[in-house]
Amino acid sequence: MIETIIVIMFAIGIAAAIYYFLKKASTLVVNAVVGLITLFIVNQLNVLGMGEVPITWVSVVVCAFGGLPGAALLVLLNLVGITL
Repeated sequence: MIETIIVIMFAIGIAAAIYYFLKKASTLVVNAVVGLITLFIVNQLNVLGMGEVPITWVSVVVCAFGGLPGAALLVLLNLVGITL
């Protein structure tokens, strides 16, 4: 009997986690698109003569979680000479 209750609680926890992540997925996609468009524009305009900001999986993840501030962080890191 207790095993059944534990399995049901575990299933409810997994369902809640999946719902939370799917709810946040649309926000992450929008942030990633806005950040990557910003990086693309910065690369095309060659801001401050710094060259291109590399667009890699790491930069996509930073843009997904940070959005426009994440893209600005990547540009600032590139200005300093740190590429991700």
